[in-house]
Amino acid sequence: MSSGSSFRPVVCVVGFHHAKGPEIESWFGAEDGHDPATDNDWSFLPFMALSDGAHGQGIPGYLQATEDFSYFTLLRRETASHAATSLFGISCTRQMDANELLNRPADVTRSTVQKAVVLIADSPQHFGHLREKLSMVTKAWFAQRDFTDVDILKVVLAYMGLPLQLFGKGSLFGPYTPLQQLDVLADYGTKSYIVGSTNSLLLQQKDRHSDILINLDESTINITSTSLRSALVLSVADRRWIDFLTQTIADTWDEQNPSRPKTMGYMGSEEFIRLQFEEYLLALLSSVKYHLFLHKSPASTPATPKDTLTDIEGNPALDFNIDWIDAWRATPNFALFNKHTDSHLFDIVEPKHPTAGNLTIEDVQRRLAQQVAELHLDERFATSKELLNKHLATGQKRVSTAFNNLWADIEVMREAQRKRHEEQKAANLAAAPGDSTAGGLEKSASTGPRFARAPDLSQAQAAVGAAGHKAGAYISSWGAWASERRKGWGRTGTGSGTGSSASNPNANAGYGESGGSSATSPGRTGAGRVRERGDGGSPVKARNREAKGGDGIGRLDA
Repeated sequence: MSSGSSFRPVVCVVGFHHAKGPEIESWFGAEDGHDPATDNDWSFLPFMALSDGAHGQGIPGYLQATEDFSYFTLLRRETASHAATSLFGISCTRQMDANELLNRPADVTRSTVQKAVVLIADSPQHFGHLREKLSMVTKAWFAQRDFTDVDILKVVLAYMGLPLQLFGKGSLFGPYTPLQQLDVLADYGTKSYIVGSTNSLLLQQKDRHSDILINLDESTINITSTSLRSALVLSVADRRWIDFLTQTIADTWDEQNPSRPKTMGYMGSEEFIRLQFEEYLLALLSSVKYHLFLHKSPASTPATPKDTLTDIEGNPALDFNIDWIDAWRATPNFALFNKHTDSHLFDIVEPKHPTAGNLTIEDVQRRLAQQVAELHLDERFATSKELLNKHLATGQKRVSTAFNNLWADIEVMREAQRKRHEEQKAANLAAAPGDSTAGGLEKSASTGPRFARAPDLSQAQAAVGAAGHKAGAYISSWGAWASERRKGWGRTGTGSGTGSSASNPNANAGYGESGGSSATSPGRTGAGRVRERGDGGSPVKARNREAKGGDGIGRLDA
Protein backbone atom coordinates (compact mmCIF):
# COMPACT_ATOMS: atom_id res chain seq x y z
CA MET A 1 0.00 0.00 0.00
CA SER A 2 1.45 3.36 -1.01
CA SER A 3 1.89 6.17 1.44
CA GLY A 4 -0.79 8.16 -0.37
CA SER A 5 -3.40 5.49 0.31
CA SER A 6 -2.75 5.25 4.05
CA PHE A 7 -5.72 5.83 6.33
CA ARG A 8 -5.56 7.64 9.63
CA PRO A 9 -7.55 5.79 12.29
CA VAL A 10 -10.76 7.48 13.41
CA VAL A 11 -13.10 7.06 16.37
CA CYS A 12 -16.84 7.64 16.53
CA VAL A 13 -19.63 7.28 19.08
CA VAL A 14 -22.85 5.47 18.18
CA GLY A 15 -25.88 5.89 20.43
CA PHE A 16 -29.39 4.48 20.46
CA HIS A 17 -32.08 7.10 20.04
CA HIS A 18 -35.55 6.14 21.20
CA ALA A 19 -37.12 7.50 17.99
CA LYS A 20 -34.36 7.25 15.37
CA GLY A 21 -32.65 4.05 16.46
CA PRO A 22 -28.85 3.67 16.24
CA GLU A 23 -27.10 6.82 15.00
CA ILE A 24 -23.61 8.33 14.86
CA GLU A 25 -23.28 11.09 17.45
CA SER A 26 -19.72 12.34 16.96
CA TRP A 27 -16.36 11.73 15.19
CA PHE A 28 -12.80 12.04 16.49
CA GLY A 29 -9.68 12.15 14.33
CA ALA A 30 -11.56 12.93 11.10
CA GLU A 31 -10.58 15.85 8.88
CA ASP A 32 -12.35 19.10 9.64
CA GLY A 33 -15.51 19.52 7.65
CA HIS A 34 -15.68 15.86 6.65
CA ASP A 35 -18.00 13.10 7.78
CA PRO A 36 -16.42 9.72 6.94
CA ALA A 37 -19.80 7.99 7.03
CA THR A 38 -21.25 10.41 4.48
CA ASP A 39 -18.12 10.50 2.29
CA ASN A 40 -18.02 6.69 2.03
CA ASP A 41 -21.75 5.90 2.26
CA TRP A 42 -21.47 3.98 5.55
CA SER A 43 -25.20 4.05 6.23
CA PHE A 44 -25.10 0.66 7.96
CA LEU A 45 -22.25 1.59 10.28
CA PRO A 46 -24.51 2.43 13.29
CA PHE A 47 -26.30 -0.90 13.01
CA MET A 48 -23.05 -2.87 12.71
CA ALA A 49 -21.46 -1.01 15.63
CA LEU A 50 -24.36 -1.25 18.09
CA SER A 51 -24.99 -4.92 18.76
CA ASP A 52 -28.41 -6.39 18.07
CA GLY A 53 -30.47 -6.30 21.24
CA ALA A 54 -28.31 -3.65 22.90
CA HIS A 55 -31.28 -1.28 22.91
CA GLY A 56 -33.31 -3.96 24.69
CA GLN A 57 -30.90 -4.50 27.58
CA GLY A 58 -32.55 -3.82 30.90
CA ILE A 59 -35.92 -4.97 29.56
CA PRO A 60 -37.34 -8.23 30.98
CA GLY A 61 -36.60 -11.13 28.65
CA TYR A 62 -33.25 -9.76 27.46
CA LEU A 63 -29.90 -11.06 28.66
CA GLN A 64 -28.19 -8.45 30.83
CA ALA A 65 -24.65 -7.76 29.53
CA THR A 66 -22.14 -5.23 30.85
CA GLU A 67 -20.32 -4.81 27.53
CA ASP A 68 -20.20 -6.36 24.10
CA PHE A 69 -17.93 -6.17 21.04
CA SER A 70 -18.59 -6.17 17.31
CA TYR A 71 -16.19 -6.58 14.38
CA PHE A 72 -17.01 -5.50 10.84
CA THR A 73 -15.52 -4.27 7.54
CA LEU A 74 -16.18 -1.09 5.58
CA LEU A 75 -15.40 -0.01 2.01
CA ARG A 76 -13.37 3.12 1.57
CA ARG A 77 -14.34 4.77 -1.69
CA GLU A 78 -11.84 5.52 -4.42
CA THR A 79 -10.75 9.14 -4.77
CA ALA A 80 -8.18 11.05 -6.78
CA SER A 81 -5.60 10.56 -4.02
CA HIS A 82 -6.15 6.89 -3.16
CA ALA A 83 -7.66 3.69 -4.52
CA ALA A 84 -10.63 1.88 -3.03
CA THR A 85 -9.66 -0.27 -0.09
CA SER A 86 -11.14 -2.17 2.83
CA LEU A 87 -11.24 -0.77 6.36
CA PHE A 88 -11.83 -2.64 9.59
CA GLY A 89 -13.94 -1.63 12.56
CA ILE A 90 -14.24 -2.73 16.18
CA SER A 91 -16.86 -1.41 18.59
CA CYS A 92 -17.35 -1.69 22.34
CA THR A 93 -20.94 -1.36 23.56
CA ARG A 94 -21.93 -0.58 27.15
CA GLN A 95 -25.12 0.44 28.92
CA MET A 96 -26.00 2.10 32.22
CA ASP A 97 -29.04 3.22 34.22
CA ALA A 98 -30.23 6.62 32.96
CA ASN A 99 -30.96 7.75 36.53
CA GLU A 100 -27.22 7.64 37.33
CA LEU A 101 -26.37 10.36 34.79
CA LEU A 102 -25.12 13.63 36.29
CA ASN A 103 -26.52 15.58 33.34
CA ARG A 104 -29.46 13.76 31.80
CA PRO A 105 -30.36 15.15 28.34
CA ALA A 106 -34.00 15.74 27.55
CA ASP A 107 -33.98 13.23 24.69
CA VAL A 108 -33.05 10.39 27.08
CA THR A 109 -36.46 8.97 27.80
CA ARG A 110 -35.59 5.32 28.33
CA SER A 111 -34.54 3.77 31.64
CA THR A 112 -31.15 2.75 30.24
CA VAL A 113 -28.58 4.42 27.99
CA GLN A 114 -26.69 2.40 25.36
CA LYS A 115 -23.65 3.68 23.47
CA ALA A 116 -20.83 2.19 21.43
CA VAL A 117 -17.32 3.54 21.00
CA VAL A 118 -16.04 2.57 17.53
CA LEU A 119 -12.49 2.44 16.18
CA ILE A 120 -11.91 2.23 12.39
CA ALA A 121 -8.46 1.44 10.96
CA ASP A 122 -6.93 0.11 7.74
CA SER A 123 -5.50 -3.03 9.39
CA PRO A 124 -6.97 -5.46 11.93
CA GLN A 125 -3.52 -6.66 12.96
CA HIS A 126 -3.61 -5.03 16.39
CA PHE A 127 -7.31 -5.45 17.17
CA GLY A 128 -6.58 -8.19 19.69
CA HIS A 129 -4.62 -5.70 21.79
CA LEU A 130 -6.81 -2.70 20.98
CA ARG A 131 -9.88 -4.53 22.25
CA GLU A 132 -8.59 -4.32 25.82
CA LYS A 133 -7.70 -0.65 25.44
CA LEU A 134 -11.04 0.17 23.86
CA SER A 135 -12.76 -1.57 26.74
CA MET A 136 -10.84 0.44 29.35
CA VAL A 137 -11.53 3.77 27.65
CA THR A 138 -15.25 3.02 27.21
CA LYS A 139 -15.54 1.91 30.82
CA ALA A 140 -13.80 5.08 32.03
CA TRP A 141 -16.11 7.23 29.86
CA PHE A 142 -19.21 5.61 31.32
CA ALA A 143 -17.77 5.93 34.85
CA GLN A 144 -17.78 9.72 34.44
CA ARG A 145 -21.61 9.59 34.21
CA ASP A 146 -21.41 12.58 31.89
CA PHE A 147 -21.40 11.80 28.16
CA THR A 148 -20.78 15.45 27.24
CA ASP A 149 -17.18 15.09 28.48
CA VAL A 150 -15.53 13.29 25.54
CA ASP A 151 -11.87 14.21 26.11
CA ILE A 152 -11.09 10.69 27.25
CA LEU A 153 -12.23 9.24 23.91
CA LYS A 154 -9.45 11.05 22.10
CA VAL A 155 -6.96 8.88 23.90
CA VAL A 156 -8.12 5.81 21.97
CA LEU A 157 -6.24 7.09 18.93
CA ALA A 158 -2.99 7.06 20.90
CA TYR A 159 -3.32 3.30 21.34
CA MET A 160 -2.86 2.73 17.58
CA GLY A 161 0.88 2.82 18.44
CA LEU A 162 2.58 3.32 21.77
CA PRO A 163 4.05 6.82 22.10
CA LEU A 164 7.55 5.52 22.79
CA GLN A 165 9.31 6.42 19.55
CA LEU A 166 12.54 4.56 20.21
CA PHE A 167 13.99 4.72 16.72
CA GLY A 168 13.57 8.31 15.68
CA LYS A 169 16.19 10.70 14.40
CA GLY A 170 19.70 9.65 15.43
CA SER A 171 18.65 6.09 16.33
CA LEU A 172 19.57 2.87 14.53
CA PHE A 173 18.06 -0.60 14.58
CA GLY A 174 20.24 -3.23 12.89
CA PRO A 175 19.42 -6.88 13.61
CA TYR A 176 22.58 -7.75 11.66
CA THR A 177 25.40 -5.22 11.57
CA PRO A 178 28.66 -6.04 9.72
CA LEU A 179 32.00 -4.78 10.94
CA GLN A 180 32.07 -2.27 8.09
CA GLN A 181 29.17 -0.46 9.77
CA LEU A 182 30.82 0.00 13.14
CA ASP A 183 31.95 3.47 12.13
CA VAL A 184 28.29 4.47 11.90
CA LEU A 185 27.80 3.44 15.53
CA ALA A 186 30.63 5.71 16.61
CA ASP A 187 29.37 8.65 14.52
CA TYR A 188 28.42 11.79 16.41
CA GLY A 189 24.96 11.84 14.87
CA THR A 190 24.14 8.35 16.17
CA LYS A 191 22.57 8.79 19.59
CA SER A 192 21.28 5.28 20.26
CA TYR A 193 21.09 1.88 18.61
CA ILE A 194 20.28 -1.78 18.98
CA VAL A 195 22.42 -3.93 16.73
CA GLY A 196 23.32 -7.58 16.34
CA SER A 197 26.46 -9.25 15.06
CA THR A 198 27.92 -12.72 14.58
CA ASN A 199 31.53 -11.51 14.50
CA SER A 200 33.45 -12.14 17.70
CA LEU A 201 35.67 -9.11 16.99
CA LEU A 202 32.85 -6.94 18.27
CA LEU A 203 33.35 -8.49 21.71
CA GLN A 204 36.88 -7.09 21.80
CA GLN A 205 35.47 -3.57 21.47
CA LYS A 206 32.46 -4.01 23.74
CA ASP A 207 33.51 -1.19 26.08
CA ARG A 208 33.59 1.21 23.15
CA HIS A 209 30.45 0.18 21.29
CA SER A 210 28.03 -1.01 23.97
CA ASP A 211 26.36 -0.06 27.20
CA ILE A 212 24.72 -3.47 27.43
CA LEU A 213 26.02 -6.58 25.69
CA ILE A 214 23.89 -9.71 25.34
CA ASN A 215 25.82 -12.82 24.36
CA LEU A 216 23.37 -15.37 22.97
CA ASP A 217 26.05 -18.06 22.65
CA GLU A 218 26.79 -17.96 26.38
CA SER A 219 23.36 -16.71 27.54
CA THR A 220 24.91 -13.80 29.44
CA ILE A 221 24.14 -10.11 29.86
CA ASN A 222 27.05 -7.76 30.48
CA ILE A 223 26.27 -4.20 31.60
CA THR A 224 29.40 -2.34 30.54
CA SER A 225 28.08 1.08 31.58
CA THR A 226 28.47 1.49 35.34
CA SER A 227 25.93 4.33 35.40
CA LEU A 228 23.19 1.95 34.26
CA ARG A 229 23.71 -0.84 36.77
CA SER A 230 21.60 0.61 39.57
CA ALA A 231 18.89 1.62 37.09
CA LEU A 232 18.68 -1.89 35.66
CA VAL A 233 18.29 -3.72 38.98
CA LEU A 234 14.98 -5.56 39.06
CA SER A 235 12.54 -4.55 41.77
CA VAL A 236 10.70 -7.18 43.80
CA ALA A 237 7.62 -6.74 41.60
CA ASP A 238 9.74 -6.85 38.41
CA ARG A 239 11.40 -10.09 39.45
CA ARG A 240 8.04 -11.61 40.37
CA TRP A 241 6.64 -10.58 36.96
CA ILE A 242 9.50 -12.02 34.89
CA ASP A 243 9.54 -15.18 37.00
CA PHE A 244 5.84 -15.68 36.29
CA LEU A 245 6.38 -15.15 32.57
CA THR A 246 9.40 -17.44 32.23
CA GLN A 247 7.80 -20.16 34.35
CA THR A 248 4.65 -20.07 32.22
CA ILE A 249 6.73 -20.40 29.05
CA ALA A 250 8.82 -23.22 30.52
CA ASP A 251 5.71 -25.14 31.60
CA THR A 252 4.13 -24.90 28.13
CA TRP A 253 7.26 -25.14 25.94
CA ASP A 254 7.14 -27.71 23.15
CA GLU A 255 10.57 -28.87 22.02
CA GLN A 256 9.11 -30.46 18.91
CA ASN A 257 7.29 -27.30 17.85
CA PRO A 258 8.52 -24.14 19.63
CA SER A 259 6.11 -21.97 17.61
CA ARG A 260 3.18 -22.95 19.84
CA PRO A 261 2.68 -24.15 23.44
CA LYS A 262 2.35 -27.88 23.99
CA THR A 263 -1.04 -27.32 25.59
CA MET A 264 -2.32 -25.78 22.33
CA GLY A 265 -3.82 -23.05 24.53
CA TYR A 266 -3.38 -19.33 25.08
CA MET A 267 -1.00 -19.51 28.05
CA GLY A 268 2.59 -19.42 26.81
CA SER A 269 1.63 -18.45 23.24
CA GLU A 270 3.23 -15.59 21.35
CA GLU A 271 0.10 -13.48 21.76
CA PHE A 272 0.16 -14.16 25.50
CA ILE A 273 3.80 -13.06 25.76
CA ARG A 274 3.23 -9.90 23.73
CA LEU A 275 0.20 -8.98 25.82
CA GLN A 276 2.18 -9.38 29.07
CA PHE A 277 4.84 -6.95 27.86
CA GLU A 278 2.21 -4.50 26.59
CA GLU A 279 0.36 -4.65 29.90
CA TYR A 280 3.61 -4.07 31.77
CA LEU A 281 4.60 -1.14 29.55
CA LEU A 282 1.22 0.58 29.80
CA ALA A 283 1.20 0.16 33.59
CA LEU A 284 4.70 1.66 33.70
CA LEU A 285 3.73 4.70 31.62
CA SER A 286 0.59 5.27 33.67
CA SER A 287 2.51 4.95 36.94
CA VAL A 288 5.10 7.47 35.75
CA LYS A 289 2.33 9.96 34.94
CA TYR A 290 0.84 9.41 38.38
CA HIS A 291 4.31 9.81 39.91
CA LEU A 292 4.66 13.20 38.19
CA PHE A 293 1.17 14.16 39.34
CA LEU A 294 2.00 13.37 42.97
CA HIS A 295 5.22 15.40 42.84
CA LYS A 296 4.05 18.40 40.85
CA SER A 297 5.02 21.81 42.20
CA PRO A 298 2.62 23.68 44.53
CA ALA A 299 2.27 26.40 41.89
CA SER A 300 0.65 23.92 39.53
CA THR A 301 -3.08 23.52 39.16
CA PRO A 302 -4.46 21.87 42.32
CA ALA A 303 -5.78 18.35 42.02
CA THR A 304 -9.47 17.88 41.35
CA PRO A 305 -11.68 15.07 42.73
CA LYS A 306 -11.37 13.43 39.34
CA ASP A 307 -7.61 13.25 39.78
CA THR A 308 -7.75 11.46 43.12
CA LEU A 309 -7.27 7.70 42.95
CA THR A 310 -8.59 6.35 46.21
CA ASP A 311 -7.83 2.73 45.30
CA ILE A 312 -4.10 3.38 44.73
CA GLU A 313 -1.89 3.34 47.82
CA GLY A 314 1.32 5.34 47.85
CA ASN A 315 3.44 5.83 44.75
CA PRO A 316 3.05 2.90 42.29
CA ALA A 317 6.17 4.02 40.40
CA LEU A 318 8.30 2.60 43.21
CA ASP A 319 7.43 -0.91 42.03
CA PHE A 320 9.22 -0.19 38.75
CA ASN A 321 12.59 0.85 40.28
CA ILE A 322 12.64 4.61 40.76
CA ASP A 323 16.29 4.73 39.61
CA TRP A 324 15.23 3.49 36.19
CA ILE A 325 12.44 6.07 36.00
CA ASP A 326 14.82 8.89 36.95
CA ALA A 327 17.29 7.76 34.29
CA TRP A 328 14.54 7.58 31.66
CA ARG A 329 13.24 11.05 32.55
CA ALA A 330 16.65 12.45 31.58
CA THR A 331 16.35 11.17 27.98
CA PRO A 332 14.87 12.85 24.87
CA ASN A 333 12.59 9.83 24.54
CA PHE A 334 10.83 10.72 27.78
CA ALA A 335 10.52 14.35 26.74
CA LEU A 336 8.78 13.21 23.56
CA PHE A 337 6.49 10.86 25.49
CA ASN A 338 5.58 13.48 28.07
CA LYS A 339 4.83 16.04 25.37
CA HIS A 340 2.44 13.95 23.30
CA THR A 341 0.51 12.11 26.04
CA ASP A 342 -2.15 13.31 28.43
CA SER A 343 -0.99 14.25 31.92
CA HIS A 344 -3.86 12.21 33.37
CA LEU A 345 -3.15 8.97 31.56
CA PHE A 346 -3.70 7.21 34.89
CA ASP A 347 -7.43 7.94 34.55
CA ILE A 348 -7.52 5.46 31.65
CA VAL A 349 -4.91 2.86 32.55
CA GLU A 350 -4.62 1.81 36.18
CA PRO A 351 -1.23 2.94 37.53
CA LYS A 352 -0.30 -0.33 39.13
CA HIS A 353 2.42 -2.89 38.50
CA PRO A 354 0.97 -6.14 37.08
CA THR A 355 2.50 -8.08 39.98
CA ALA A 356 2.61 -5.36 42.62
CA GLY A 357 3.08 -6.31 46.25
CA ASN A 358 5.67 -6.68 48.99
CA LEU A 359 8.18 -9.50 49.25
CA THR A 360 6.48 -12.77 50.19
CA ILE A 361 7.72 -16.18 51.29
CA GLU A 362 6.72 -17.49 47.85
CA ASP A 363 9.12 -14.99 46.25
CA VAL A 364 11.97 -16.18 48.47
CA GLN A 365 11.22 -19.85 47.83
CA ARG A 366 10.99 -19.28 44.08
CA ARG A 367 14.32 -17.43 43.95
CA LEU A 368 16.06 -20.04 46.12
CA ALA A 369 14.75 -22.83 43.92
CA GLN A 370 16.00 -21.03 40.82
CA GLN A 371 19.45 -20.38 42.30
CA VAL A 372 19.75 -24.00 43.41
CA ALA A 373 18.91 -25.08 39.86
CA GLU A 374 21.37 -22.58 38.33
CA LEU A 375 24.25 -23.65 40.60
CA HIS A 376 23.33 -27.36 40.36
CA LEU A 377 23.40 -27.46 44.15
CA ASP A 378 20.75 -30.15 44.20
CA GLU A 379 23.11 -32.50 42.38
CA ARG A 380 26.10 -31.58 44.53
CA PHE A 381 24.20 -31.83 47.79
CA ALA A 382 22.73 -35.15 46.71
CA THR A 383 26.22 -36.57 46.16
CA SER A 384 27.57 -35.07 49.37
CA LYS A 385 24.54 -36.27 51.31
CA GLU A 386 25.02 -39.77 49.96
CA LEU A 387 28.69 -39.78 50.98
CA LEU A 388 27.86 -38.38 54.41
CA ASN A 389 25.16 -40.96 55.02
CA LYS A 390 27.50 -43.73 53.84
CA HIS A 391 30.32 -42.75 56.15
CA LEU A 392 28.05 -42.02 59.07
CA ALA A 393 26.60 -45.49 58.62
CA THR A 394 30.14 -46.92 58.54
CA GLY A 395 31.07 -45.00 61.70
CA GLN A 396 27.89 -46.11 63.40
CA LYS A 397 28.64 -49.72 62.52
CA ARG A 398 32.14 -49.45 63.96
CA VAL A 399 30.94 -47.82 67.15
CA SER A 400 28.29 -50.50 67.50
CA THR A 401 30.90 -53.24 66.95
CA ALA A 402 33.19 -51.70 69.55
CA PHE A 403 30.44 -51.59 72.16
CA ASN A 404 29.40 -55.15 71.35
CA ASN A 405 32.98 -56.34 71.85
CA LEU A 406 33.17 -54.44 75.15
CA TRP A 407 30.02 -56.06 76.46
CA ALA A 408 31.27 -59.44 75.31
CA ASP A 409 34.51 -58.94 77.30
CA ILE A 410 32.48 -57.94 80.37
CA GLU A 411 30.33 -61.05 80.05
CA VAL A 412 33.48 -63.22 79.78
CA MET A 413 34.85 -61.61 82.91
CA ARG A 414 31.62 -62.13 84.82
CA GLU A 415 31.45 -65.77 83.70
CA ALA A 416 35.04 -66.38 84.85
CA GLN A 417 34.29 -64.84 88.24
CA ARG A 418 31.20 -67.02 88.63
CA LYS A 419 33.11 -70.24 87.83
CA ARG A 420 35.94 -69.39 90.22
CA HIS A 421 33.45 -68.63 92.97
CA GLU A 422 31.74 -71.99 92.48
CA GLU A 423 35.09 -73.83 92.48
CA GLN A 424 36.11 -72.13 95.74
CA LYS A 425 32.78 -72.97 97.33
CA ALA A 426 33.14 -76.61 96.37
CA ALA A 427 36.69 -76.71 97.73
CA ASN A 428 35.57 -75.27 101.07
CA LEU A 429 32.87 -77.89 101.40
CA ALA A 430 35.36 -80.66 100.71
CA ALA A 431 37.77 -79.52 103.44
CA ALA A 432 38.01 -81.89 106.52
CA PRO A 433 36.42 -80.53 109.75
CA GLY A 434 39.43 -81.73 111.81
CA ASP A 435 41.91 -79.48 110.07
CA SER A 436 43.64 -77.04 112.31
CA THR A 437 42.75 -73.45 112.10
CA ALA A 438 46.20 -72.59 110.98
CA GLY A 439 46.15 -75.24 108.34
CA GLY A 440 42.70 -74.19 107.24
CA LEU A 441 43.71 -70.59 107.05
CA GLU A 442 46.85 -71.51 105.18
CA LYS A 443 44.84 -73.59 102.68
CA SER A 444 42.27 -70.87 102.39
CA ALA A 445 44.99 -68.38 101.77
CA SER A 446 46.73 -70.55 99.23
CA THR A 447 43.63 -71.83 97.40
CA GLY A 448 41.24 -68.91 97.99
CA PRO A 449 39.45 -67.26 95.13
CA ARG A 450 41.63 -65.25 92.80
CA PHE A 451 39.87 -62.48 90.93
CA ALA A 452 40.52 -62.54 87.20
CA ARG A 453 42.55 -59.73 85.79
CA ALA A 454 40.36 -56.83 84.79
CA PRO A 455 39.66 -56.88 81.07
CA ASP A 456 41.72 -54.56 78.95
CA LEU A 457 39.28 -51.78 78.02
CA SER A 458 41.86 -49.62 76.30
CA GLN A 459 41.45 -51.41 72.98
CA ALA A 460 37.67 -51.04 72.99
CA GLN A 461 37.91 -47.43 74.09
CA ALA A 462 40.44 -46.74 71.37
CA ALA A 463 38.15 -48.27 68.74
CA VAL A 464 35.19 -46.21 69.99
CA GLY A 465 37.27 -43.05 70.14
CA ALA A 466 38.68 -43.58 66.67
CA ALA A 467 35.23 -44.11 65.17
CA GLY A 468 33.78 -41.09 66.96
CA HIS A 469 36.76 -38.97 66.00
CA LYS A 470 36.37 -39.90 62.34
CA ALA A 471 32.69 -39.07 62.36
CA GLY A 472 33.36 -35.77 64.18
CA ALA A 473 36.15 -34.82 61.80
CA TYR A 474 34.00 -35.61 58.81
CA ILE A 475 31.09 -33.55 60.14
CA SER A 476 33.49 -30.72 61.03
CA SER A 477 34.86 -30.78 57.49
CA TRP A 478 31.32 -30.71 56.11
CA GLY A 479 30.48 -27.73 58.36
CA ALA A 480 33.60 -25.86 57.27
CA TRP A 481 32.77 -26.55 53.63
CA ALA A 482 29.17 -25.36 54.04
CA SER A 483 30.32 -22.25 55.93
CA GLU A 484 32.75 -21.35 53.19
CA ARG A 485 30.03 -21.93 50.62
CA ARG A 486 27.78 -19.50 52.41
CA LYS A 487 30.57 -16.96 52.62
CA GLY A 488 31.21 -17.36 48.90
CA TRP A 489 27.58 -16.77 48.05
CA GLY A 490 27.35 -13.86 50.40
CA ARG A 491 30.40 -12.19 48.84
CA THR A 492 29.05 -12.42 45.32
CA GLY A 493 28.20 -8.88 44.21
CA THR A 494 29.64 -7.23 47.37
CA GLY A 495 33.38 -6.94 46.85
CA SER A 496 36.64 -8.61 46.04
CA GLY A 497 38.79 -10.97 47.98
CA THR A 498 42.08 -10.58 46.22
CA GLY A 499 43.27 -7.78 48.48
CA SER A 500 42.62 -9.66 51.70
CA SER A 501 44.31 -12.77 50.35
CA ALA A 502 47.57 -10.92 49.96
CA SER A 503 47.62 -9.69 53.54
CA ASN A 504 46.16 -12.74 55.20
CA PRO A 505 47.73 -16.09 54.26
CA ASN A 506 44.81 -17.93 55.84
CA ALA A 507 42.20 -16.28 53.60
CA ASN A 508 40.37 -18.53 51.20
CA ALA A 509 41.44 -18.34 47.60
CA GLY A 510 39.14 -18.38 44.58
CA TYR A 511 37.32 -15.06 45.04
CA GLY A 512 37.42 -12.44 42.32
CA GLU A 513 35.74 -9.10 41.95
CA SER A 514 31.98 -9.61 41.74
CA GLY A 515 30.60 -6.11 41.82
CA GLY A 516 29.93 -6.16 38.08
CA SER A 517 28.48 -8.53 35.59
CA SER A 518 31.90 -9.99 34.91
CA ALA A 519 31.80 -11.77 38.26
CA THR A 520 32.40 -15.47 37.93
CA SER A 521 29.71 -17.90 38.89
CA PRO A 522 30.44 -19.65 42.21
CA GLY A 523 28.84 -22.75 40.80
CA ARG A 524 31.39 -23.01 38.01
CA THR A 525 34.60 -21.64 39.47
CA GLY A 526 34.17 -23.13 42.88
CA ALA A 527 34.35 -19.87 44.82
CA GLY A 528 34.15 -20.58 48.51
CA ARG A 529 35.94 -23.96 48.36
CA VAL A 530 38.03 -24.96 51.40
CA ARG A 531 41.52 -24.04 50.24
CA GLU A 532 44.95 -25.19 51.48
CA ARG A 533 47.22 -22.55 52.95
CA GLY A 534 50.40 -21.65 51.18
CA ASP A 535 52.48 -23.51 53.76
CA GLY A 536 50.27 -26.61 53.50
CA GLY A 537 49.18 -26.29 57.13
CA SER A 538 45.42 -25.83 56.78
CA PRO A 539 43.73 -27.20 59.93
CA VAL A 540 40.65 -28.08 57.88
CA LYS A 541 42.68 -30.12 55.44
CA ALA A 542 44.52 -31.74 58.33
CA ARG A 543 41.21 -32.85 59.73
CA ASN A 544 40.22 -34.10 56.31
CA ARG A 545 43.40 -36.20 56.13
CA GLU A 546 42.88 -37.48 59.65
CA ALA A 547 39.25 -38.32 58.92
CA LYS A 548 40.15 -39.93 55.63
CA GLY A 549 42.16 -42.68 57.30
CA GLY A 550 42.14 -45.83 55.23
CA ASP A 551 38.50 -45.96 54.17
CA GLY A 552 38.74 -43.58 51.20
CA ILE A 553 36.70 -40.57 52.39
CA GLY A 554 37.00 -37.92 49.68
CA ARG A 555 36.77 -34.14 49.73
CA LEU A 556 33.31 -32.64 49.76
CA ASP A 557 34.26 -29.64 47.64
CA ALA A 558 35.31 -31.64 44.59
